[in-house]
Amino acid sequence: MHLSFVAIVMLAATLPCVATSAAELTADPAHQQVTLAGTQPSAAGPSAFFSGRVRVDPLSPAGDAINVSSAYVTFEPGARSAWHTHPRGQYLVVTAGVGLTQEWGKPMQTIRPGDVVWCPPGAKHWHGATSITAMTHLAITGTADGKNVNWMEKVSDEQYGTHVFEEAH
Repeated sequence: MHLSFVAIVMLAATLPCVATSAAELTADPAHQQVTLAGTQPSAAGPSAFFSGRVRVDPLSPAGDAINVSSAYVTFEPGARSAWHTHPRGQYLVVTAGVGLTQEWGKPMQTIRPGDVVWCPPGAKHWHGATSITAMTHLAITGTADGKNVNWMEKVSDEQYGTHVFEEAH
């Protein structure tokens, strides 16, 4: 059976889905909501918390229904976060490029598209690009008492420079 264009439009109009901005996500939590691409401004990663050029593209804020926020974070070659922890943990899903991550006291690891990194609550760590390749990851971060990160000291050039770039997993 083929639906006519008018029937498709009428069916679509009855679906409980609304296009919205992130600020309006709590307006009607009982229905599916779509945040349109391009409606949230990108921001530079603050120099107090990042070394090098970093861009943060927010996707969703933490809320009552799901207490996690999400964002794409892009690190230019050589850019990295400061050491930090998360009170409820964080997932990183690498979407492009090649990056690095390290938990305090453990070896640095190379991460690539499709890799998923779990940063447990309270684990001191950092992440960023390699010295020659940019890296983008999707960050999904838990929130406790309105806070999702505890920033610490910057990763020194000496700490960062200890990595050995691996060509393959």
